[in-house]
Amino acid sequence: MSKRNGTVAVVTAALLLTTGCSSPGGSASGDAGAPLVIGASVSLTGDFSDSGKAVQRGYQLWADTVNAAGGILGRAVQLKIVDDASSPTQVVTNYQNLINKDRVDLTFGPFSTLLTIPASQVAKRYGYAFLAPAGGGPKMFEQNLDNYFFVQPAPTVQSGDVFVNYVLSLPADRRPKTAAYAELDDPFAAPLAENVRQKLEAAGVRTVYKQVYPSETMDLSPMMGAIAALRPDAIIAGTQNEDAYSQVKSLVQLKFSPSVLFQSNGANSPMEFPDKVGAGNTEGILSPADWFPGSKAPGSADFTAAYIKKYGGTAQSIDDSSAEAYAVGQVISAVAARTNKIDNKTIISSLHAGSWPTLLGTLSWSANGAPSGEFNLVQWQKGKLLPVFPASVAQASPEAPKPAWGG
Repeated sequence: MSKRNGTVAVVTAALLLTTGCSSPGGSASGDAGAPLVIGASVSLTGDFSDSGKAVQRGYQLWADTVNAAGGILGRAVQLKIVDDASSPTQVVTNYQNLINKDRVDLTFGPFSTLLTIPASQVAKRYGYAFLAPAGGGPKMFEQNLDNYFFVQPAPTVQSGDVFVNYVLSLPADRRPKTAAYAELDDPFAAPLAENVRQKLEAAGVRTVYKQVYPSETMDLSPMMGAIAALRPDAIIAGTQNEDAYSQVKSLVQLKFSPSVLFQSNGANSPMEFPDKVGAGNTEGILSPADWFPGSKAPGSADFTAAYIKKYGGTAQSIDDSSAEAYAVGQVISAVAARTNKIDNKTIISSLHAGSWPTLLGTLSWSANGAPSGEFNLVQWQKGKLLPVFPASVAQASPEAPKPAWGG
């Protein structure tokens, strides 16, 4: 997931092998007893900082958990997390430095497809496995990298499928007849919304408006005003964080509340969303999710308890980006347990075979790092973000139509 465009700088730094340090891409299991140093670039500032901080919490919680149990194959996990300021240029510099200067043993991915694409290329150049909690847009998988593994249930374009399936499950007289699409020009957000549009149009839902807006757009009120004037039954928004908040605030100001409002990102942030749009303005908004409080997936209950103990709050306040980051660590732990090794070549070869249980469900990957599972649909109801579809995971019935704004 992510914003802005950037190109990957050509890496010209020579790899200098230092005595006592594991070489980039080489074995990390030969240094028995030495810390297992894992580097990650995370958006602690900039457009993605809300989700980036949640990713940082997930990584740190996993490291604390495994260290309390003796580490990975007897090696204490040491995280080196650096801020990329939500910049595709900075993320490249960060991973070059983590690999060539800090000589980390392993690398974990950043937040957003936009940042993960260039970061994964750096990792590939040096033979590093690259597991990422975000970065499932189509352009990511078009690279066909064998070292990349997207640690979510499915490519993010498909995360909108659960919303489509929900709409099509409704009786014909309750389905939206018209829809408007507001799409951030972003390798995650726009393709997801377009996937939804194509499937709903095929099912007879008429598109009355579609606009792709640049990431630099500061004022979304003209676009939302144009949508409100058409009064569509549904608004499908391909969003990241800040633009999702802006869309809702504009609709509240316009006093237009559609029967159905789906946002690809932003609305699924349990801590930030109510604060940014007003707690009374969340009710009925839909979004995709791969983890939710009360999930029965492996390790979910332990993760929830540990998160609350370390960071406070409640289960409902846990961002699923934290769960995704924690799952990255779970996969690394599982590889070490199965193979009794923890080096990049072993991780890459191991993850291309079999299946791997995580708190996001059991994951497996195709040759290009794409997972093969399904997402869930969550909805804000009475101040909580609850799974409502499919029925197998639902903790509440979907609320439709969406209530009016409540301030």
